[in-house]
Amino acid sequence: MAHNLVAQGHQLAVWNRTIEKARHIQGATVADSPSDLAARSDLVMICVSDTPDVEEVVQGPRGVLSGLQPRSLVIDHSTISPSVTRTLAMAVQDSGGQWLDAPVSGGPEGASRGTLTIMVGGALEQLDRARPYLEAYSSTITHVGPVGAGQLVKLVNQILVVGNQLASSEALLFAQAAGLDLESTLNAVKGGAAGSWMLSNRGPQMINDDWRPGFTIDLQQKDLRLILAAADELGVPLPGTALIFQLYRALQRVGLGEEGNHALIKALQMMAGIDVKKER
Repeated sequence: MAHNLVAQGHQLAVWNRTIEKARHIQGATVADSPSDLAARSDLVMICVSDTPDVEEVVQGPRGVLSGLQPRSLVIDHSTISPSVTRTLAMAVQDSGGQWLDAPVSGGPEGASRGTLTIMVGGALEQLDRARPYLEAYSSTITHVGPVGAGQLVKLVNQILVVGNQLASSEALLFAQAAGLDLESTLNAVKGGAAGSWMLSNRGPQMINDDWRPGFTIDLQQKDLRLILAAADELGVPLPGTALIFQLYRALQRVGLGEEGNHALIKALQMMAGIDVKKER
């Protein structure tokens, strides 16, 4: 995302707790803290792993709030708690700034190609202000409502992601048991009504024993915890999502948390005693 901003000609300051990663962004200057970055920027973008990480970046020692300029805009691309998002947005507004929650979807492939999907919560005029920058690394930007709505829509996205992943896993397990050629089967179905991003992008990895993560099981579990907590607050039953959470937990228990979330199929393979892979 940062590389794409620089490539589009935007002046960029970057910070990362692993300083070598920040220095890797050629054409950007390196800030020594989130506070320093906020002091030199009128638009601050955050993309970290979990709710406590965003809280630390915004409110911690030398955090964004301690250097925030009046009328600055903070854009959070992380996937975090909707309720904590609203709290952080109020803290930023109390300091004279504005907030957009703008989680992204599309994986590292989308970030690299500049084709991410962004779902945005916050004031529409602030999105208009941010749009020229967001367009550097996204192809779809949708305003979905007030602050917090972006995070809620991202949770909707993640319900669909894991549901599609379970369906893809069950389908390939069935194909393997039936003695079908897995590559031909994928090619036959991925362009029709049964197709999905997960099937097209992760299906080939699944049949080739390629468990490199676009998104790890551990991070997927973080999102599922957010979903189930929000569903509990809303009083909504999500039995399928809860089942998938337990299947991923079984994989974490055997040390597979750093593998890609498409390794969900391994939980089914363990149950069935069937190894799903392309013939070599």
